[in-house]
Amino acid sequence: MAGRTPKKPTAKGKPRSRSDKHAATSALERLKADEVLKILLERHQTLREEAEQIATELVSSPSLEDIADDVLAAVTSIGIDAVNARAGRTSWGYVDPTDGAWELLEEAVEGIVDDMKRRMALGRGNAAEAMCRGIVVGLRRAGEFESDGALGWAPDFPAEEACNVIEELLRACPAKARKNLRDRLVQALAQDVPDWSEMLEQVANRAISGK
Repeated sequence: MAGRTPKKPTAKGKPRSRSDKHAATSALERLKADEVLKILLERHQTLREEAEQIATELVSSPSLEDIADDVLAAVTSIGIDAVNARAGRTSWGYVDPTDGAWELLEEAVEGIVDDMKRRMALGRGNAAEAMCRGIVVGLRRAGEFESDGALGWAPDFPAEEACNVIEELLRACPAKARKNLRDRLVQALAQDVPDWSEMLEQVANRAISGK
């Protein structure tokens, strides 16, 4: 092609031919990815368990209702005994019951939120988005739950954690896709949790603006 810089000659003084370059670079491309993976797993058995776990995560599609049920169960199951065990005088000072309850509630949903972010990092944006909606719906339902346990001591947790989850998802999303994700979330959550929709839209707008 006119204007293209000639390739540097090889050690023998001859330009490397197209066929030589093809032979050197396309061996992996000619194999199927599953063939390569199978050989790798046979040679490195310690990778098999991790590969199975990743494969399961990738093929599974989380149900919004299942996630909502998991979140609701997680935050409503923390009773007063757990709060008392976390609060009070400790070796490093006094822990207020509200602070102790809040910590317990954060820990209860931490694994689910981390799973949402992990799916986004793996390129499973649709699954991460479904998880985000499920978490928010579960938190909204938890906000209506009457409790003398952790939720009774931290009644603002569901709404504040919902805001946090929206921010976490949008910040984990690739920058070029954030606006579209924000638009979809705002529209979906207006149906899922209408009384929280204005609050969550404001949070989503702040998250993509970097404020």
